[in-house]
Amino acid sequence: MKKLHLLFALAVCAPLALLAQTWPTKQPIKLVVVFPPGGSVDQVARILQIPLQLQLKQSVIVENKGGASGSIGTASVASAAPDGYTFGVVFDTHAVNPSLIPNIAFDTKRDLADVILIGKSAMVLATPVGSEFKTFADVVAAAKAKKNLSYGSIGSGSLGHLAMTLIGKSSNLDWQHIPYRGGGPLMSDAIAGHVPLSIGSVFVTKPHIDNKKLRPLAVTTSKRSPDLPDVPTFAESGYAGFEAPAWWAVIAPAKTPPEIVRRMNEEINKVLKNADVAKKLDQQGIDIVGGTSAEATAFISRQMTIWDKVVKDNGIKAD
Repeated sequence: MKKLHLLFALAVCAPLALLAQTWPTKQPIKLVVVFPPGGSVDQVARILQIPLQLQLKQSVIVENKGGASGSIGTASVASAAPDGYTFGVVFDTHAVNPSLIPNIAFDTKRDLADVILIGKSAMVLATPVGSEFKTFADVVAAAKAKKNLSYGSIGSGSLGHLAMTLIGKSSNLDWQHIPYRGGGPLMSDAIAGHVPLSIGSVFVTKPHIDNKKLRPLAVTTSKRSPDLPDVPTFAESGYAGFEAPAWWAVIAPAKTPPEIVRRMNEEINKVLKNADVAKKLDQQGIDIVGGTSAEATAFISRQMTIWDKVVKDNGIKAD
C-alpha cells in the first residue's frame, strides 16, 4: 500500500513539475491591469513587463481592463484559463471591493491565487500651504470643535476615504468626505484651496509638496515614508498601531498549478532585485516588498478583514 501511495503521489506531481519546467513556451503571458492606462497599477505592470520577458524568454503583454474600482479586470482574471498565461496586477481596492460592491462577480479567496505583493506606499494627508493647519493635532482640534471640516479623496471606498473614516470613528471626529474621480481632480482642488484637506498617494501628492503648494501633515504607513522622512505617521500623531498602506500585487486564477505560481513568484522576486526596476518603482513612491505567495495571501487577507469591517460599520457605498 505504501508503494501504491508513493506511485500515486508521483503520478499526480509529475505533470505539475513537467508543466512548470516547460512553462512558458506555449504562448505569450498576459498581465491584466485592472485600471486604465496611465495610473500607478499600469505603471507597475509596464515596469515588470520587459524584465519578465527577458527572464522568461517569452512575450509579456499588458492588457488594461479598468472599471468598477478594478473589479471588472479582476473578474476576467478569475474566469481565465488557469494555465499560467494570465495574471492580474491589482491595487489596494482589491481588498475592499468584496465588501463594497454588491453581487461582485467572483470570490476573492476562492477564485484567485495570490502570486506576490509587489510593494507598499504611504497615503499622505495634506493641506494647502496657506492653511491654518500646521500639524495633524490642529486638524483634530478643529474637528472636535465642529468647525465643518472636510477632506477629499479619490473616491468613495478608496483607501484614503476608509482610512479617514476609521480615524474619525475611533475618536468621534466630525469631518465630511468629498469624493473626487481620481488624483488629478483632487490635487487641482487641493492646491487651489477648495478643499481644506486631501488624502492621496505619495506619487500624486509629493510633487505639490515639493513645489510648496501643499503641506503634509501625516502618512498612513506604520513607519515614516522614505520619500517624506520628516512627516510623522498617524501612529506617531496619537493613533497607535494605525496602518493603511496603498499596495500593489500580482494575482492568478485560483486553479493555476502551484508550481507555476511558485515559479512566477520567483521570477518577479528576481525582477524586484533589479536596480533599474527598484529605481523606477521608487519614482512611483513604491517601497518594494516581494516575498512568498503565502506572505502575499496573509497580507491581503488581513486587509480584507480590516476594511470589510470599516465598510460595513459605516455603511460605505461605491460611487
